[in-house]
Amino acid sequence: MARLAAPWRTRLLVRIFGGTWCLLYVAGQVCGDQSQGAVFLREFTLIRRESLHEDFLSDLLNSHKTEDPSSRTARSEEDRDGLWDAWGPWSECSRTCGGGASYSLRRCLSNKSCEGRNIRYRTCSNVDCPPEAGDFRAQQCSAHNDVKHHGQFYEWLPVSNDPDNPCSLKCQAKGTTLVVELAPKVLDGTRCYTESLDMCISGLCQIVGCDHQLGSTMKEDNCGVCNGDGSTCRLVRGQYKSQLSATKLDDTVVAIPYGSRHIRLVLKGPDHLYLETKTLQGAKGESSLSSTGTFLVDNSSVDFQKFPDKEILRMTGPLTADFIVKIHNSGPADSTVQFIFYQPIIHRWRETDFFPCSATCGGGYQLTSAECYDLRSNRVVADQYCHYYPENIKPKPKLQECNLDPCPASDGYKQIMPYDLYHPLPRWEATPWTACSSSCGGGIQSRAVSCVEEDIQGHVTSVEEWKCMYTPKMPIVQPCNIFDCPKWLAQEWSPCTVTCGQGLRYRVVLCIDHRGMHTGGCSPKTKPHIKEECIIPTPCYKPKEKLPVEAKLPWYKQAQELEEGAAVSEEPSFIPEAWSACTVTCGVGTQVRMVRCQVLLSFSQSVADLPVDECEGPKPASQRACYAGPCNGEAPEFNPEETDGLFGGLQDFDELYDWEYEGFTKCSESCGGGVQEAVVSCLNKQTREPADENLCVTSRRPPRLLKSCSLDPCPARWEIGKWSPCSLTCGVGLQTRDVFCSHLLSREMNETVILADELCRQPKPSTVQACNRFNCPPAWDPAQWQPCSRTCGGGVQKREVLCKQRMADGSFLELPETFCSASKPASQQACKKDDCPSEWLLSDWTECSTSCGEGTQTRSAICRKVLKTGVSAIVNSSLCPPLPFSSSIRPCMLATCARPGRPATKHSPHIAAARKVYIQTRRQRKLHFVVGGFAYLLPKTAVVLRCPTRRFRKPLITWEKDGQHLISSAHVTVAPFGYLKIHRLKPSDAGIYTCSAGPAREQFVIKLIGGNRKLVARPLSLRSEEEALAVRKASPKEALQTHKHQNGIFSNGSKAEKRGPAADPGSRYDDLVSRLLEQGGWPGELLASWEVQDSTERNTSSEEDQNAEQALWHLPFTMVTEQRRLDDILRNLSQQPEELRDVYGKHLVAQLAQEIFRTHLEHQDALLKPSERRLPPVAIPPHKHVSGFSSSLRTSSAGEAGGGSRRPHRKPTILRKISAAQQLSASEVVTHLGQTVALASGTLSVLLHCEAVGNPRPTISWARNGEEVQFSDRILLQPDDSLQILAPVEADVGFYTCNATNALGYDSVSIAVTLAGKPLVKTSRVTVINTEEPAITADVGSTIKTVQGVNVTINCQVAGVPEAEVTWFRNKSKLGSPHHLHEGSLLLTDVSSSDQGLYSCRAANVHGELTENTQLLILDPPRVPTQLEDIRALLSATGPNLPSVLTSPLGAQLVLDPGNSALLGCPIKGHPTPNITWFHGGQPVATVPGLTHHILAAGQILQVANLSGGSQGEFSCLAQNEAGMLVQKASLVIQVVPRA
Repeated sequence: MARLAAPWRTRLLVRIFGGTWCLLYVAGQVCGDQSQGAVFLREFTLIRRESLHEDFLSDLLNSHKTEDPSSRTARSEEDRDGLWDAWGPWSECSRTCGGGASYSLRRCLSNKSCEGRNIRYRTCSNVDCPPEAGDFRAQQCSAHNDVKHHGQFYEWLPVSNDPDNPCSLKCQAKGTTLVVELAPKVLDGTRCYTESLDMCISGLCQIVGCDHQLGSTMKEDNCGVCNGDGSTCRLVRGQYKSQLSATKLDDTVVAIPYGSRHIRLVLKGPDHLYLETKTLQGAKGESSLSSTGTFLVDNSSVDFQKFPDKEILRMTGPLTADFIVKIHNSGPADSTVQFIFYQPIIHRWRETDFFPCSATCGGGYQLTSAECYDLRSNRVVADQYCHYYPENIKPKPKLQECNLDPCPASDGYKQIMPYDLYHPLPRWEATPWTACSSSCGGGIQSRAVSCVEEDIQGHVTSVEEWKCMYTPKMPIVQPCNIFDCPKWLAQEWSPCTVTCGQGLRYRVVLCIDHRGMHTGGCSPKTKPHIKEECIIPTPCYKPKEKLPVEAKLPWYKQAQELEEGAAVSEEPSFIPEAWSACTVTCGVGTQVRMVRCQVLLSFSQSVADLPVDECEGPKPASQRACYAGPCNGEAPEFNPEETDGLFGGLQDFDELYDWEYEGFTKCSESCGGGVQEAVVSCLNKQTREPADENLCVTSRRPPRLLKSCSLDPCPARWEIGKWSPCSLTCGVGLQTRDVFCSHLLSREMNETVILADELCRQPKPSTVQACNRFNCPPAWDPAQWQPCSRTCGGGVQKREVLCKQRMADGSFLELPETFCSASKPASQQACKKDDCPSEWLLSDWTECSTSCGEGTQTRSAICRKVLKTGVSAIVNSSLCPPLPFSSSIRPCMLATCARPGRPATKHSPHIAAARKVYIQTRRQRKLHFVVGGFAYLLPKTAVVLRCPTRRFRKPLITWEKDGQHLISSAHVTVAPFGYLKIHRLKPSDAGIYTCSAGPAREQFVIKLIGGNRKLVARPLSLRSEEEALAVRKASPKEALQTHKHQNGIFSNGSKAEKRGPAADPGSRYDDLVSRLLEQGGWPGELLASWEVQDSTERNTSSEEDQNAEQALWHLPFTMVTEQRRLDDILRNLSQQPEELRDVYGKHLVAQLAQEIFRTHLEHQDALLKPSERRLPPVAIPPHKHVSGFSSSLRTSSAGEAGGGSRRPHRKPTILRKISAAQQLSASEVVTHLGQTVALASGTLSVLLHCEAVGNPRPTISWARNGEEVQFSDRILLQPDDSLQILAPVEADVGFYTCNATNALGYDSVSIAVTLAGKPLVKTSRVTVINTEEPAITADVGSTIKTVQGVNVTINCQVAGVPEAEVTWFRNKSKLGSPHHLHEGSLLLTDVSSSDQGLYSCRAANVHGELTENTQLLILDPPRVPTQLEDIRALLSATGPNLPSVLTSPLGAQLVLDPGNSALLGCPIKGHPTPNITWFHGGQPVATVPGLTHHILAAGQILQVANLSGGSQGEFSCLAQNEAGMLVQKASLVIQVVPRA
């Protein structure tokens, strides 16, 4: 029985189940004891891969035979001949998903051997497994986890892609390098290789095609279509080069759409790639790629490899979301990214079902069509989306007959006629072309095309378009009138009208069309003139004629007739014919002519007569008087200018015709004040009938008479502007217009108030509309020229020229070049066709002259010139610029000879420190410092301490005080931009502040100066209590001696004392500073330049300090000296004998005081030069104005000190003279400050005086509109400091400011220079940001950003002649007077978000008006919202089943199990919307290794996945905007559950 059953075994697995072994058969199980592990028994041998052929499934035969007749079934004739029984049923599939195998058996019915196989296979269950199912090979390995291998349990992992035996079950023990073949073959249906459909059957790898059929050779194309031709996708290949900077840290590389495949990106450089995703449902996500590995992002597998100098990103696809690949700046060098992928064509043609039959009986037809289908949204879209892809070929409609049954009739059945003979197919029918859109120069005409059907009686009806789809639809747009438009053609000039002197000459000007014929249609605005003056050089000795003399006939008559003639146009207009001859031969007669209303038909280019009422405007006269000369035989010269005089003197015309008023016209306006004009008519006095105005004497015409009407104010109404020209001539353009609600109070006073839109009748008229919505004709679309291939010497530049058609929906359809009829524009042209300047051609540097240490390198040079032909020529070296010696030789440094193996120095972070000592002598609000120095400051001073770094990110800078880490508090702000702010100094703030940028560290020492001008002692924590008590009990002199003793400089201690512990490094300059503050011997000649402050500002707390206090008030605000200068003094003192140190120290301190003060004055002198006055020195408060003085300070100081002058010191004051501008002559204007100068056409010079007093003598400088005046040969500075402008032009208009400056302060006054008295507004183009001050002031024109509750003043200084009136508007609505201040300023108190908007200052006078705007933006610093429902709902929608926690300023905590994911929310509110940055352990989350995270909802949510021990700790979100910042925290704690 065992022998008979052997051929039927298909899968026998020996498996341990608690010491019991089982043989698994097809029909049952046999179990017994077995001590070894699981093994797989041999199955039937199948045909090898290389011997497979196409009919593999139909007949796979086996040579085995069977003797069991019980399962015999019916056989085919072929089986009988082959002695084989019929094939049995298919077995169950080896897998339920992922692709398995099924088999079928047959028996041999002969005692002899049967040829062929007795088993055949097929694939089954070809559906994807769910993600949680796992890998099939891994399941087989994990089945051995509870089976001992060499006496030990292992967790087995699959080993895939074995090139030698892919169908054996090889597994690797987790955590080791042990690889074992646990079974000779895997279960049927297991994939041979991970990236292939080939499967293992009976231990052999069998070919499986993409159609999931065994033996099939079909493969997927690059688009993922089985056996496809690659037409459903397109290859996208490109390269990106980073353009990142310090202000732009991130940029987009490429957007890869949903469904893309075979994506590969390679980044070369120091930067870093990361991903942003958006699913079809709109969910967004972000994935940082921090380490090498394979990740699942939005159900798409991402393979990422990270190397030191490059990164490689691969995604097989198809992508299940839109991926945006971005780059993050991580280094100073640029990076390049090369990418390639296959993008699906999401718009495809889809053939429709057959349309309904054209007839219900008797024989009809039906067609199919094609519709454009969006594969992404699963909906039908417009056809042009499919036209966009050239790969898309629209399928042709199919036609078939239908409903062939005969139709019932009264006499039985009527004869069925062939429908193609008696029932024609539907056809396209077009209407006539419309008139051309342009009469010349190329236009467009269109027509309607519809599908019609003609019945058997000949009636034509319109039917659905699909019935005509079997033939192409006729075009509906075509170009027309592509010939050139008519142009003016001027003929030769006539001879001059005189023979001597000055006369006139004439010419005939004709309008000529493209055929050379005289026609109409030319623009009157471009018509050349027909008359001009001429001069005959022959002198006139008897001037009889007036100059210039008009032309004689016939030249004048011909030119006049052509001048008066009107050309027929496409608009109906009156066209007069030529005047008839005069009715008399002498004297006064009449002339008549015909006047017709005519129009030019552009389509036929013919003229048609219209009724008179079709033409607009007055009809030209058809009758006029004429004068044929005197009747007595005299023939005086004809002068047209004297005609009116002739007619005016004729008595019969005087008596017969005259002017009269005949009522008033209709009021010009219905409200708001209009006018009515009296109607003046020429009447026949006898008949009282109207006559031609030429019959009345022009000089007697009565004056124009007007009267007011409709004076009531107008109701609110929409003011609608004109539509702008269409943005496009075809292919759907846009037109815009202005629409606003206004209320006209008085038209005469031009008083209009702009109202809110709600006050006008709704709905509001539209402000935008589509226009020219029809397809454009195909045209060439040239791209921009690429840059020239060379900068000189002849190059080429190229561009792409495509034939495109802009469709009526705005899309572009790219067409073959044959569709564009015009000649194709050039795609290549020559450029830079000039010789290049001579230049040096340098060879490569030679190798270093030494193998180690320092050497030299050299290179040779030749002088070369590239000619315009592109040929290079070697020229004389004298034609090239001088070549510096360093260009041909340079030093080189190789590895140090003594230590050749030393690695190269790596650039490390660097802190740019300032080694200075600052001593504050007078109270100031805020001081700015740079780390690296010492500062001795007064209490209550705000301090800003900066830490400028290189090669280090500022947000990572950390601060310490006295070795303790500093964090932000209400008193101390640690900003993420590398600075520290202490708001109001107090004794506890004294200490050593340390700035750390990686390994780089710099310190800054702050000491406080007490009220008695002595240093405040260090806190008790820094010294022993006994020491502090001794200092407090000792006298001031003893305390000073103790202090000296500790510093070891001024003490009298022994050498043993000096060798004791080192003194506090922050106190090494305390003794020198203390003596400097006590110094009373400041040089008088230096103190003379400083003003004594008012006694109300002095500190008069103690009588004994009065003299010192008064001396200190003469000092600069803050004294500054270099640390090395104090180190030199300390070094000198240490080298002196102990008995002389005290005396010598006083001398050095006095010398130091003189140097500090003199250096400060020289520094101020340099700062106060006009070209540099905008650079404030360190530690000088910003609100103190410091602007230019030059040598006058030194001159006056020296002179007054030497002469013993007793003049008091005074700040500068500019003398203001209130008087009108003096007119020395018509061409020169001299004025003083405070006035307004109005430039006229005859002004040749303007002199602006500026007189100032002060001690020391002030220095004068000039500025125009806030910028320094640039002197030239036209703008001069006179010796008396006046400013002179020669030949003023419009560019000189503006506000001129005279600045007077000395060491005590400054004064400035402005003068306005306007053009012809037009209004002028003083503006500023700066952005003012305020987050602290209670009140700010800015000039109009600036942008103001401030927090709420601040008082804002906007200055609007205006000028004009007469004085301009100021009006303020907010968002185009006029503001009332309560907001106004003096001189046109606007005050806004306690501003809030409702005050935000655009404020406009309008200056107006009789010469015009000018408006300047200021944008006020209200800032709201980041804060925690009071309502947290929104952020909680967002967390719930992002991860319904994930634990979450909200950060807070005080911190929150969330306890989790290992491996879980968590959501952290950052509730924040502010304006502008704060930017949120997440940190973990003080580092940005993007830089934390091994942290898997996603930033969602614009930064408000941080998702942390696969939590482990390294992921726990404090997470913080930093929210920042222009108004401030806020830090909130939350901690994640990983709860470790101990093993049982």
